[in-house]
Amino acid sequence: MSVIVEFQIPSADFELGRILHVEGVTSIELETLVPIGEATVPLFWIHNTTRHSFLENVQRHPAVNDASEVDVFEDRALFTLDWDANHDHVFRAIRETDGQLLSAIGTPDVWEFELRFPNHDALSEFTSHCEDAQVSLEATRVYNPTKPDAGPWYSLSKPQREAITLAVQNGYYDIPRGCTTKELADELEISDQAVTERLRRAIVALVSYTIIPPKTED
Repeated sequence: MSVIVEFQIPSADFELGRILHVEGVTSIELETLVPIGEATVPLFWIHNTTRHSFLENVQRHPAVNDASEVDVFEDRALFTLDWDANHDHVFRAIRETDGQLLSAIGTPDVWEFELRFPNHDALSEFTSHCEDAQVSLEATRVYNPTKPDAGPWYSLSKPQREAITLAVQNGYYDIPRGCTTKELADELEISDQAVTERLRRAIVALVSYTIIPPKTED
């Protein structure tokens, strides 16, 4: 069964976020992705910004082949971007895990994505790719399209599940502690810092999806 995930990534953590850098009170909204040969050319809206200076900055980026206006309205403009997505860890991970980009909205600080994956294993593989590339991904919602409230624990990636399971089994959360993060790192064959980060993300995800009630609109 397919799974949909909503998550946030700091704008500076991935190539497209750096290319489409905006300042002030503004936002960027992805309209669609148009495949051209092996490339993927996005169309996106720019809201409440000086479009000419923005376009010039985008065109100067070394990963951009071309960028141009498509339509211009009073409060927004539609642009097309021809760029090399192979250098973007997030979009490469989406492609390699058969993910589908449903929506993407960017601000000066963070981008919010909505993706569909064929199954939970593909989602876990995607999050693992992002972790390996040191992309700070924070999931805000994970659900099955036909069962919106099913399986919130799947927001954990496989490495996160492995780390927190090992920590509990080895008594890391016992008093006194049964092991240290250094011992967990040695068993997982990763760094002490990586263990700490995986445990932190795992705990945040578990609390977010099992304890904290979802926000409701007024």
